[in-house]
Amino acid sequence: MTLPLTGVRVIEFSHMVMGPSCGLILADLGAEVIKVEPRGRGDKTRYLPGSGSGLFATFNRNKKSVQLDIADPGDYAQIVELAESAQVVIENFRPGKMDQYGLGFNDVKQFNPTIIYCSLKGFLSGPYGDRSALDEVVQMLGGLAYMTGPPGQPLRVGASVNDIMGGMFGVIGVISSLLKNKDNPEPAHITSALFENTAFLVGNHMVQSEMTGEVVKPMPARLASWAIYDIFRSKSDEMVFVAAVSDTQWAALCREFSLLDLLEDVALTDNTGRVENRDYIHRRLQTQLQHFEVDEIEHRCERSGLPCARVNRPDQLLDDPHLSASGAFTPVYEGTDAEVRVPLLPLELNGERLAKRMDIPKPGEHDEELLSHHDEQILSE
Repeated sequence: MTLPLTGVRVIEFSHMVMGPSCGLILADLGAEVIKVEPRGRGDKTRYLPGSGSGLFATFNRNKKSVQLDIADPGDYAQIVELAESAQVVIENFRPGKMDQYGLGFNDVKQFNPTIIYCSLKGFLSGPYGDRSALDEVVQMLGGLAYMTGPPGQPLRVGASVNDIMGGMFGVIGVISSLLKNKDNPEPAHITSALFENTAFLVGNHMVQSEMTGEVVKPMPARLASWAIYDIFRSKSDEMVFVAAVSDTQWAALCREFSLLDLLEDVALTDNTGRVENRDYIHRRLQTQLQHFEVDEIEHRCERSGLPCARVNRPDQLLDDPHLSASGAFTPVYEGTDAEVRVPLLPLELNGERLAKRMDIPKPGEHDEELLSHHDEQILSE
């Protein structure tokens, strides 16, 4: 299919997650994304150990790579040449770094007067604007870690949610500016930030506190809205989440798991009564569920229209039957001869997933293609 951003050139100055995720989404949508990496071994994210080892493979398919050093005056002319040829520039370095090297928004718009310049930062404009930030920093500062862990034990979410969300909002800004520039071309400076992402994510909890006048409790200690909305244990002690969030689902649960006497209990007629008797209902349901394996619990819940899910580890998703059948993964080479599977964007256009068109580039793989003209010019002089 013809991809919506075909013909758009993006220059990406980025590392880690926030900038690369923004570039990845634009690339998957068809843009030509040129990743500018330092000379030598390239982006340090390629070589992170431990929990960072999967970052580069996940967020850098469908991109081209050139090696230029923004701190090297000798590379400045080539960087300018690339930026002049682009519709979009992405950067996610610390505040002021791009300005320091003559590559900030005010610099770039001088030689590319319709550039869309996307800065991905820790904070938007304000007192915190120059502070350094990481996903974990803003999860602590923004109340997300407080909401995730049990009381007194703040816990970061188990994924880089703010980094990725920051990249997504950057894409929204870029696409909005591209649409606007069709009729009225002008430079645009978009800024997306981690801290404000976090505030947006916990917005409903802030509103809840304003409405009730009470400090909200972390999710593990929150006041339940429904009696059944929790993790239970199977016959083999595997964990499974089961929910019943309406009167219809409550009746279906009682019928499916032989708890018909609970339907006759007047104290459990409505949701309020069931929440008040939540511990008793939990004990009764757990007694029934311990006779079944997870597969059977899922089957019974599915046929009764009850929300249900086994508690998976991320690695188990690689064998998930739905993801496997729907083409949710694509193989990439992660820098050696090893092939790994990475998830595609969670998006279909006319029923099709946005496929991998190019593998992860090697550092400087596209130098000859993208920089050779300038090199020949220098030699001729």
